[in-house]
Amino acid sequence: MPSPVQIDWSKVDQPELVLERFSSRRSVVYGTKGVVSSSQPLATAAGLEILAKGGNAADAAVATSAALNVTEPSCCGIGGDAFCLFYDASTKTVKALNGSGRSPEKLTLDHTTKLGFTRRIPLSNLNSVTVPGAAAAWIDTIEHFGSGNVTVADIFDPAIRLADSGVPVSEIHSYSWQRSENLIKHASPNGDEMLLNGKAPLPGQVIRLPNLAQTFRELVQHGKDGFYKGRVAQAIVDLIQSKDGVMELEDLAKHKSTLVEPIKYTYANEVTVYECPPNGQGITALLALGILENIQEEGSIKPLLEMEHNSPEYLHALIESLRLAFADSQWYVTDPEVEHIPVEQLLSKEYLASRAKLFDPSKTNPSVIHGQPVNSSDTVYFSVTDQWGNACSYIQSNYAGFGTGAVPKGCGFTLQNRGNGFVLDANHPNGLKGGKRPYHTIIPALATRGDELFLSYGVMGGYMQPQGHVQVLLNILRGFTAQAALDAPRFCISAGSPETQNNATGDAGDINSEVYFEEGISTDTVDKLRAMGHDARFVTGFSRGMMGRGQVIQRIKDASGVTVWAAGSDPRADGHAAAQI
Repeated sequence: MPSPVQIDWSKVDQPELVLERFSSRRSVVYGTKGVVSSSQPLATAAGLEILAKGGNAADAAVATSAALNVTEPSCCGIGGDAFCLFYDASTKTVKALNGSGRSPEKLTLDHTTKLGFTRRIPLSNLNSVTVPGAAAAWIDTIEHFGSGNVTVADIFDPAIRLADSGVPVSEIHSYSWQRSENLIKHASPNGDEMLLNGKAPLPGQVIRLPNLAQTFRELVQHGKDGFYKGRVAQAIVDLIQSKDGVMELEDLAKHKSTLVEPIKYTYANEVTVYECPPNGQGITALLALGILENIQEEGSIKPLLEMEHNSPEYLHALIESLRLAFADSQWYVTDPEVEHIPVEQLLSKEYLASRAKLFDPSKTNPSVIHGQPVNSSDTVYFSVTDQWGNACSYIQSNYAGFGTGAVPKGCGFTLQNRGNGFVLDANHPNGLKGGKRPYHTIIPALATRGDELFLSYGVMGGYMQPQGHVQVLLNILRGFTAQAALDAPRFCISAGSPETQNNATGDAGDINSEVYFEEGISTDTVDKLRAMGHDARFVTGFSRGMMGRGQVIQRIKDASGVTVWAAGSDPRADGHAAAQI
């Protein structure tokens, strides 16, 4: 038997030319008990372990989430934030938890001006660190949505074992780690805690994170105080203040998650899509669905599902609707505890109809700005279901990859840079204030038919997320399987260059004209879109990561009426879906 081919990754200048396996031959994963679908197999296994012990979807989601901190720290971790949607099968209701952190109380516009910042706090500056919300979100998810059948120690045990014993690094994750090696080395004196002998680990190399294991143990032993008070909190504050940051222990000590009412939109009188409300950008997907529904009703286009999939006409309608939706969300989405957000008006039939009138079926709109609904504002996603019919749609992120790349001493994780989401303008709804939550990109989703669960799904990846929610949902409604809906080529309206993002105002300049398409969408289609005015471009190799990495679990019934979970996992990531036995 021949030996397997070995790649010497240290000699690969362009690893994206080696690994191009984005088209999928995966089958749908079916199960009648619980299912976990995530971007890392070992994290999926952690969730299944808790399901097997009697935990429900929420318990298993936290186990998966903590394990992802070990297996994929280039995207997420206890130094970042999290959001959760939970479908309660006993009451047939959807509940939501906002686990995002707030800016330090002393972080003001005057302070950022003195530091020379103009439109945004730079991603690498430690003033961009908001209070990490993931630790509290984990504990609160267990408390509010968990089964009570397993303990917090049970739930964190798989992640602690992985961090102590070490995990072999997966291929796509290794690529991300290598890209961030210099950032980690220079962001703090403690970068070696997140490196292997001073280097980013290569595919298949085993990395241990014993300091992260200890951080998890303190969270288990002391609850939220184990993170937001004591050793870990002090290490976070010491590091940030050493780099001219203003976070204090009190900022951490008073942090709390928020139980919130999810927002929703019923599309085509068929499927109700649920999103977390602002400060998350989930409203973008709902706005886009509402605009799409209106342009079909008014006859601007024929029904989307009668169009050829990913035809020029189909893609044009989706792109233009999403650009209009982003124009509103990038202006209005902010912290609702600080600024009023007219969510009800934005999602009203009248307002969506007025936005739909801006759609031209023959060409792109060159001037997309936010409307006035009232007279006078990198990431991992995974999904878990259980044998009782509950579903937990969960997402967490450090924001930009490893976030700031800065490691609090002895803690084994990097700090997020979510504060870059603020606009440094006192007149902007999303303007920076102390103690405020910024515009947030990470969004889980759920969908129901009537009051019955239909989908637990999401697509991770910055501003791609609402675009992915719309594309994947429409694929499912078209009849694609859960796996095929993720396999299908996607487009991504670009967030623009860092310079464009850092000068965003919520006006026309925010809605970038560049639209990227994956291989599988024909050159003829892209040429026709260019003729309609789109700045259409192809993206290949690892760069296709901008299309996001989704997970889908769909509830179906067999002929005898038994509930079956049908799951897919994105081929753009390293993970898979797996069912409980």
